[in-house]
Amino acid sequence: MSLNKGSLISIEKFFEMRSDTEFLLEYIDGIVYMSPSSSTKHQRVSSSLQLKLGNFLESGPCEVFVAPYDIELKKDSIEGCKIVIPDLSIICNKDGFTETRYQGVPNLIVEILSPSNQSHDLITKLNLYMKYGVSEYWIVNPMLDSITVYVLNKEGMYEQFGVKTGKGKVTSSVLSGFAVDLESVFG
Repeated sequence: MSLNKGSLISIEKFFEMRSDTEFLLEYIDGIVYMSPSSSTKHQRVSSSLQLKLGNFLESGPCEVFVAPYDIELKKDSIEGCKIVIPDLSIICNKDGFTETRYQGVPNLIVEILSPSNQSHDLITKLNLYMKYGVSEYWIVNPMLDSITVYVLNKEGMYEQFGVKTGKGKVTSSVLSGFAVDLESVFG
């Protein structure tokens, strides 16, 4: 949900707003978005995926980061400031870490839908992550017990790599050998 309808906010004002609230706020080119509080099922799904990803990535070059952790999307060819808080981020390039956030492009991002933020994750963030070159984007829908995986193709566009609802396994093209069973995520 956008907080500043009609007027753009400076990045300085955004950080001021963030220091005065407990809400999760994201910033995309002057527009501030507020994320809703997570439901119990959202937290369970996030925890399950974090554990599975963390165990898979253990002793490898990539790490999993869980919300609230700021990702400042940065790519040389794109101007503007975008600070997002994905539910889960897989980061393999260690060069972008600062004390408070990651500056760069994660390899894989997972967003877990809430009833009030679906269009933000399904449209705004999908297009943003595609534009910045996030190699793989998972949209997890706990209301439907489904996971949709988008993978960046050679033309820099997302293609649906797979959709699973209820039962079955979802695999990653970025994390070779990683698969999750839907029943263990949503069960």
